[in-house]
Amino acid sequence: MIKPISKESPLRTVDIIVYPGFKALEAIGAMKVFDYANTHLRLRKLPGGYDVRIASTAVGPVESDTLMSLQASKALDAQRLPDLAVIVGCHHVEQVLQDIPAIAAWVAEAAPRIDTLAALCTGCFFLAEAGVLDGKSAATHWSAVDSLRQRYPLIQVNADAIFVREGKFWTSAGVTAGIDLALALVEDDFSRDIALEVARDLVVYLKRPGGQSQFSVHLSSQMTTHPSIRQLQGWIMEHLGDELGVPLLAARLAMSERNFTRVFQRETGTSPTEFIETARFEVARRLLEDKVSSLKQVAVQAGLHSEERLRRLFQKKLAITPRDYRERFSSTAR
Repeated sequence: MIKPISKESPLRTVDIIVYPGFKALEAIGAMKVFDYANTHLRLRKLPGGYDVRIASTAVGPVESDTLMSLQASKALDAQRLPDLAVIVGCHHVEQVLQDIPAIAAWVAEAAPRIDTLAALCTGCFFLAEAGVLDGKSAATHWSAVDSLRQRYPLIQVNADAIFVREGKFWTSAGVTAGIDLALALVEDDFSRDIALEVARDLVVYLKRPGGQSQFSVHLSSQMTTHPSIRQLQGWIMEHLGDELGVPLLAARLAMSERNFTRVFQRETGTSPTEFIETARFEVARRLLEDKVSSLKQVAVQAGLHSEERLRRLFQKKLAITPRDYRERFSSTAR
């Protein structure tokens, strides 16, 4: 069932807020979701839709992180608010917060009166800086999770969420997760049917299972520059089929088990057991996406040795079965 916006204002005004160095893919992804939503509403001869504008601290071209710019047709003005504002993320958000304080200041002034305020990826830092996320849950790009937690300890950072809604405030994980958030907004404004049609146009899932960990290589964030530990990590990746345990790994570095565990945790931010589990999961995930090996072969090649252990690992990591993951995300799935 379609939910009308209002008789007085059938178009929902949307400001996509950008600034120098913004992530182009995030801005364009959200804009296309709203554009496709308008198309399907027109095709069904239904009222409502989105009036999308590009906004920034000043009118004019705004350079992105790629070889393209967007033309801002509107300057931020807390006295002339859209129904929905979407703040795009960037690569060096803490520097941008310092260089362009006007965005966080606008958030602080606009937040009490705006209908909906969304932030994609590291765009949530502008909401955090304004204090509107204090005591609330929020999502961000997985690589910025620790920074968000340390800088804003009053925020409950959901490290694995694709997106989070807290009343009028919406936040998403990195890059393509902004499309997930925009689809959820369309569903909230109109209907699941319209959002599903848009998802089909974009060849994405309306609601994908699991969290952002399935789309980011967490192993890269756990690698270290410590020579001995880094060498050991490489050895682990080459011997995932072996029975790997702390006693064996500690012996390879001529350390006591207690000291080895402490050093490994300090250097990588995870325990040896967790690192091995994540490594096996990443290998299994890629094998499932290739859709060549059987589930039994995947389990053996990933060092899990049984389909049951493979199933338990995927249930733990993503809350779905390996078979379901393969059906949804394999490169040959139709």
